[in-house]
Amino acid sequence: MTDTLRLMCILAHPDDESLGVGGTLAKYASEGVETYLVTATRGERGRFGDAVEKPPLEIVGETRERELLAAAKVLGLRNVDFLDYIDGDLDQAKPSEAIARIVRHIRRVQPHVVITFAPDGAYGHIDHIAISQLTVSAIVCAADPEFQDGEHQDAHRVSKLYFMAWTKTKWAAYQDAFKDLKYNVDGVERRAEPWPDWEITTEVDTTAHWKTVWEAVNCHKTQLTIYGKLGKLAPEYHEGLWGSQQFYRVFSLVNGGRQRETDLFEGLR
Repeated sequence: MTDTLRLMCILAHPDDESLGVGGTLAKYASEGVETYLVTATRGERGRFGDAVEKPPLEIVGETRERELLAAAKVLGLRNVDFLDYIDGDLDQAKPSEAIARIVRHIRRVQPHVVITFAPDGAYGHIDHIAISQLTVSAIVCAADPEFQDGEHQDAHRVSKLYFMAWTKTKWAAYQDAFKDLKYNVDGVERRAEPWPDWEITTEVDTTAHWKTVWEAVNCHKTQLTIYGKLGKLAPEYHEGLWGSQQFYRVFSLVNGGRQRETDLFEGLR
């Protein structure tokens, strides 16, 4: 139906792209799909290797930006853009301003498919939740010709929106490989709640690209203290982590039904 397909991921931090959808990005880039990434922050409050005292936020952000750009090259991304928010502050951003920033990227790239975090932010991370809400709002606004994005771009209607989703089996593999994924907000501990298998609408086979994903993950050198267990895993465990990726189809203007998809671009080609 269309000659050049375009995929855009709108995420929160450097490394979300590799750990969350690296296999999907590598797969579609290898097939000639134009793949784009918009990242809200530079991960300024994330780990900085084994440093006892972290450098200033600016230094951490500059370092993690370089790591992300290196990973993007490995994954075959066409372009990476930042929304220029600070790690941990995204849910405090002025909504109208943040939405307009995302709209500008959507209208410029004109993606057919957009991927972002689900409303639970995977494990309750405030930035993940914020980017999910802002992205959904921006998709609506991008399609509205009355919405002013500050650059006078034409409206663009996204054809399909997906949330990243992890089943119980996949989450168990992640927890075993990384750490106990939890997040404390206002004194309340948040943990991941896996998606029921029946709720998964789309499963993409990325088996052929798991080595590429692992190479991209290794580009995020400041974060490798978190990923320490990964380097010791046998190849079959890596394949289990990165060999398939699940999604929830939020909406589609081009297809439907309850049969599980195997292609994010089903209905578009």
